[in-house]
Amino acid sequence: MNRVKICGITNLEDALLAINSGADALGFIFYEKSPRYISPSIAKKIIDKLPPFVEKVGLFVNSDAQVINSFIQESGCTLAQIHFEAPQELYQQLFVPYIKVIRAKTREDILKYSDEYRLVDAYCESYGGSGKRLNLEWFRDIDCSKIILAGGLDMDNVSSTIEYGFYGVDVSSGTEASKGKKDKAKVINFIKNAKNI
Repeated sequence: MNRVKICGITNLEDALLAINSGADALGFIFYEKSPRYISPSIAKKIIDKLPPFVEKVGLFVNSDAQVINSFIQESGCTLAQIHFEAPQELYQQLFVPYIKVIRAKTREDILKYSDEYRLVDAYCESYGGSGKRLNLEWFRDIDCSKIILAGGLDMDNVSSTIEYGFYGVDVSSGTEASKGKKDKAKVINFIKNAKNI
C-alpha cells in the first residue's frame, strides 16, 4: 500500500484535511521562491496542533547544513527533504533525519542511491510543484520499495502507480484548488486512490 505525502501545506485547515483523509506525511516548503513557501515559525504553529504519528517534512533547495538544521528544529519538522545536488559534506553536517531527492532526466538517474530511501521527481528547471510527470515505464523491473514517486500525480493517475510497489507517493499541485491552497475533493480522492481503498 502506497504511503502518501501531501506537500505544499501552508495552513492548518489543509494539514488537518490531509491527515484526516489518511495522509502519512505533510510537506512544508522552506524555499522562498516557491508560491507555497512557508516560514519555519508559521510551520511550527501548524505542526504544534497536529496529532501524533504524522511525518512532518521540511523541503529545502540550495540551503546549507546550518539552515537546514535550524529550520527543522525551529519548525518541529521530523525530516528534511533535500531537493538539490548537495555535496556529501552537507549530509555529514546534518543532525536531523533527511531524504535525498533525485530529479530524474533519464532511467539511469532513478537507480542512484538505490540502497537508500529516496524521492524521485521529474526533472524541471524550477524546483517542485511543476506537475511534470515521469515515465512510469522507467520503473519496470526495478525494485521500487525504497522509492517515493513525485511529479505530475493527481487523483486520476495515481492508481496507475500501485503495481510498481513504490514505498510512497508525493503530491503537491495535483491536490490544489490554487497554489498553496488544497482542494478537499482532490485530497480525499488522491489518498483513496493511492492507497486503493
